[in-house]
Amino acid sequence: MSESKPESSPLELGQAAAAQFGGAAWELDAEIPELPEAEAPPVIAPAPPPLKAAAPPVEAEEPPSHEQIVEAMLFVGGPPLSAATARGAIRGLTPERFQEAIDSLNRRYRKQGRPYSIQPRDDGYVLSILPSFQGLRERLFGGPREARLNQTAIDVLSIIAYRQPVGKLEIDSVRGLDSSGTLRQLVRLGLIAVQHRAEAGSREVRYGTTPRFLQVLGIASLDELPRLGETSLM
Repeated sequence: MSESKPESSPLELGQAAAAQFGGAAWELDAEIPELPEAEAPPVIAPAPPPLKAAAPPVEAEEPPSHEQIVEAMLFVGGPPLSAATARGAIRGLTPERFQEAIDSLNRRYRKQGRPYSIQPRDDGYVLSILPSFQGLRERLFGGPREARLNQTAIDVLSIIAYRQPVGKLEIDSVRGLDSSGTLRQLVRLGLIAVQHRAEAGSREVRYGTTPRFLQVLGIASLDELPRLGETSLM
């Protein structure tokens, strides 16, 4: 029987393994350097929101006056503005205040030298340029179309020219016919206009001829009125 070898100590086994793998003694690093801890990124506090300037206090706007609203309605245009139409759009407006607004606006236009004024037309009012500026309008848009008055219009215009200021009732009495449509036509042509307003309790107004009437006939005053016949009016 073979004799059993004494067991080798761990140190001897290690030396034998070292000799087998190169004969050099294995040496471990004496100390493993500690890795530096990663530095945490600095915490940057968010910038505060910019301060907003305090909004100025909102001043309560005063509501427009009756006069301003009436003026705006006249500038809008359309059919002649009557007191009834204005009262339907303006709370608290009376016929007296409506007339006061019209008169106040016309005074302001005259004082400021405006080239327009508020003129009566067909039981209402329209904003119209002054006769002295009619030539400018004709140069911009061409001359007005020639309009030949029929005999009815000539009759009504003749009565007004020789009896002015005259009301519709008197004109109708002279002619024996209703003249409402003819009066509206002559007002639109700028040949007549309301010269005297109706008194309290009466709706009738009185008509008279205009500077355009004299210009169309080529006369300087009513004293030069010829015997009216059918004429071509510009």
